[in-house]
Amino acid sequence: MPPTTPPPTTPPPTTRRADPARRDRIIDACLELIAETGVAGTSHRKVAARANVPLGSMTYHFTGMDELLRAAFTRFSDGVVAVFETRLAAAGTVEEARAAVVGIIDDDLLASPHELVLTHELYALAARNPEYRQITHRWMRRSRAALQRHFSPDTAAQLDALIEGLSIHRALDTEPRDPRQTVDAVARITGGSAGGVSG
Repeated sequence: MPPTTPPPTTPPPTTRRADPARRDRIIDACLELIAETGVAGTSHRKVAARANVPLGSMTYHFTGMDELLRAAFTRFSDGVVAVFETRLAAAGTVEEARAAVVGIIDDDLLASPHELVLTHELYALAARNPEYRQITHRWMRRSRAALQRHFSPDTAAQLDALIEGLSIHRALDTEPRDPRQTVDAVARITGGSAGGVSG
């Protein structure tokens, strides 16, 4: 009998190259666009182009812009509050905690115009939509918990309001302010001496 010819083998199906970082790139691209053009100027198509991903793959990770925006602002707020928590956790005394609060206001929150714009965009969304308000409430709870490592709940709430208010004022001021104003405000709320707080 003539030798039998083995049947042709079928090559295994090709699989699309895995891209585990794609979701993170999409979120990062979304935050970049919001900082540049605002939420109103951010779209699925623009985010896909910025993240260098196919437009069709966006729906694999996010059902729509609303889900993407929530994921992006959650990541942003978690990053900001993590810096906040680190500063206050490193403070060993009340005086050091006062200095940490001054540093948060004058250095951390004002260091990046990008972050200031993102903060204001998130606040605008939260003012209209309870789902985004959950993000700001979580941010607020974590901030106050960090402050309460060193201050009473009432004082922590007042400091939290001071941090938010001064940050917004400084972001919108057309002229630089004397940094001693921050030191004095923190000292007044916490019952300390302004001269004992150093940035």
